This record gives sequence, structure tokens and C-alpha cells, in this order.
Amino acid sequence: MKFAILVNEGPYQHQAADTAYLFTRSALEKGHSIDRIFFYHDGVNNSSSLTEPPQDDRNIVERWTKLADEHGVDLVVCVAAALRRGIKDDNLAKGFRISGLGQLIEAGIQADRLMVFGD
Repeated sequence: MKFAILVNEGPYQHQAADTAYLFTRSALEKGHSIDRIFFYHDGVNNSSSLTEPPQDDRNIVERWTKLADEHGVDLVVCVAAALRRGIKDDNLAKGFRISGLGQLIEAGIQADRLMVFGD
């Protein structure tokens, strides 16, 4: 099955980012296809290179980067939501790119299922 993923919550405020990551990793391990993950609303905070969690905590931004490297997943950050939260190309984590809502629409059309994590 081909999934598209929408992440609407930040990396440390809610469990949505963790759940989206774990779902994505599990789906890929089971042979499903995930071409694009779209980060919207507070979900764009998953893409900030300025995130520095304590050493004994999980680094969600690093997890997304590693997932993109290993599986070729397109990590797209909504431009309008990112700019509202101070995220620009110069503080974007490796593996992420900024684009518009058209990328979400395209992912939803091409996928069998659009999985939404967060409000």
C-alpha cells in the first residue's frame, strides 16, 4: 500500500510526531511505500535544525533525517506555517525542504491512504 503522511504537531508538545515516525518506520519495514511526509501547522517544528534535546531524550528531528536518508522519503515543510514559526532554509534540518500545500494535495492524490497525525 502507498501511504502519504501529514504531521500537524510539533516534536515535543504531543505524541503525534513520535507516532507518525513510528508508523512510518513500521510501514516501510513491512514493505509499504511512503514517498512524502508533509509537515503542517506546528508540525513544521519537526524540521528545525535548532532543536537540541537533552542527551537522554530522543532526537525526533534526527530520526526524521535518518529516515529520509535510509528510505528516500520526501520530507516537505509547509512554507506559510514554517515562516510563521521562524523556520527558513538557513535553519532547516538536513533532509527537509520547504514547499507549498500543493505538495500535500499531490501526495494525497497519489497515495492509497493519507494518514494524519495531530489536530
